[in-house]
Amino acid sequence: MRRLLAFLLLATACSSGGPPATRPGPSDPPVIILVSIDGFRPDYLGRGVTPTLDSLARVGVRAEWMEPSFPSKTFPNHYTIVTGLRPDHHGIIANNIRDSVLGSFSMSNRAAVQEARWWGGEPVWVALEKAGRPASAMFWPGSEAAIGGVHATHWLPFDGRMPEADRVDSLLAWLDVPAARRPGLLTLYTAAVDNAGHAFGPGSPRLADSLALADAMVTRLVAGLRAHRLADRVNLLVVSDHGMAPVGPDRVIALDDYISLDDVTVNDWGPAVMLAPAPGRAAAVYAALRGAHPALDVYWKQDVPGRLEFGTHPRVPAIVAIAREGWTVTSRARIDRVTPGGNHGFDNALPSMRALFLASGPAFRRGVVLPAFPNVDVYPLMMHILGLEPAPNDGSLEPLRAALRP
Repeated sequence: MRRLLAFLLLATACSSGGPPATRPGPSDPPVIILVSIDGFRPDYLGRGVTPTLDSLARVGVRAEWMEPSFPSKTFPNHYTIVTGLRPDHHGIIANNIRDSVLGSFSMSNRAAVQEARWWGGEPVWVALEKAGRPASAMFWPGSEAAIGGVHATHWLPFDGRMPEADRVDSLLAWLDVPAARRPGLLTLYTAAVDNAGHAFGPGSPRLADSLALADAMVTRLVAGLRAHRLADRVNLLVVSDHGMAPVGPDRVIALDDYISLDDVTVNDWGPAVMLAPAPGRAAAVYAALRGAHPALDVYWKQDVPGRLEFGTHPRVPAIVAIAREGWTVTSRARIDRVTPGGNHGFDNALPSMRALFLASGPAFRRGVVLPAFPNVDVYPLMMHILGLEPAPNDGSLEPLRAALRP
């Protein structure tokens, strides 16, 4: 019964038919709801606990996978999706960053998160507001800062305790206005799947509850759109920022086995570590780490492989160390924090890092499976649907054109 209900909900949402009252009027401005399910791998579909998402994948548009940008971390990739810029170009190069002028940035540092100078590029909601249309940004990285002096009309500071159902209801309330005042972009976010992936690993049956919770969030959203007679007026994009790989305490690289931590400042521990050497210590640190461990690739920032498109931003420190899949870079003092579970931040080309892309709505064809594409392409897609001129970006509309209605 649950599967049938989900299918009916999504068939209605994706249908090109339906009563005229629920079809976009000729003067209705386009609307996009951008949903992020943090850490959702494409192969999480079909596990028997995501009937709504499974139905959307069947009857709407689905990418084989979406490739995240490097590093495959939460803040860099969320901001890439809404700007079309690689992290190396928008400046959110990690979840934890140091800047010679601005100081330190972290996801939990509210003052830094709300400081617009950290955030390069122009996200979709800023472009919409500048064009005279409102936008609503809930819990999306960058939305708490007045980028270019502009906030979304509706935005909320991040509150991880807010139930997913309440998030959906807030979004629906923002939509429940006359078409001329309706936001052109609304964002929705859940970290439940990412949290469970970190705790249990991507292959664990204990992931099921979080997958079901994310699916229930989307089900509530689709049902709410139907109740508000908006199902055929809204374009729904469901994405993730990255995947998840299994990790554990048996695959750990302690940096202080090879160098003195007094010789470096570490931006961010984990699979991708960026090191700012102390004055005069860069060559010695690099020499000590290069080839020190078979699961650790160490580069001067200018020598990071070109396919990663990373290393030119001034916030990237001199040395970048990237662990092989499943390994964790840490220190002896932190080693007990590495427990069996999952992590991300690895090479973005790894299958375990693949991200989700699903879409439906009046702008899209039905039953389309797209070849894999990079997440920088979502931005030009959204700007095309909204009828806005894209800012300079690293993406292209071409890989997604086959999914669009003429």
